[in-house]
Amino acid sequence: MKTNIRKLIACMLVVFALSCFGAAAAYADNADTADTTAVTETADEETLVTNDHNTSLSIGLVAAALATGLAGIGGGIAVAAGAPAAIAANSENPKTFGKSLIFVALGESIALYGLVISIMILSKLV
Repeated sequence: MKTNIRKLIACMLVVFALSCFGAAAAYADNADTADTTAVTETADEETLVTNDHNTSLSIGLVAAALATGLAGIGGGIAVAAGAPAAIAANSENPKTFGKSLIFVALGESIALYGLVISIMILSKLV
């Protein structure tokens, strides 16, 4: 049981670290944005070509993807370890249903936390 709790805590720490990484990317200055503008002349008109590359947007999108993906994997690992134990405990003693439901719900909530963090990161980027 201690290893399940350690896995749960490790997954929560990963989600927290990715949320901090994504928040830092979302609030980063646009000083590192490379803005190169070139004017090309054609026979009749001038065309303005702009090449923007926003690295903070790229890092934020990667952070949002990692937060969702790793939180989903961590939640799956936690539920895969906790649900069979909860079913076994419930079959032996029906009074343990509430406690076992809490442990399974904690494992599932990791994936939801990752999804919420990625939505927060994406809302700051747009």
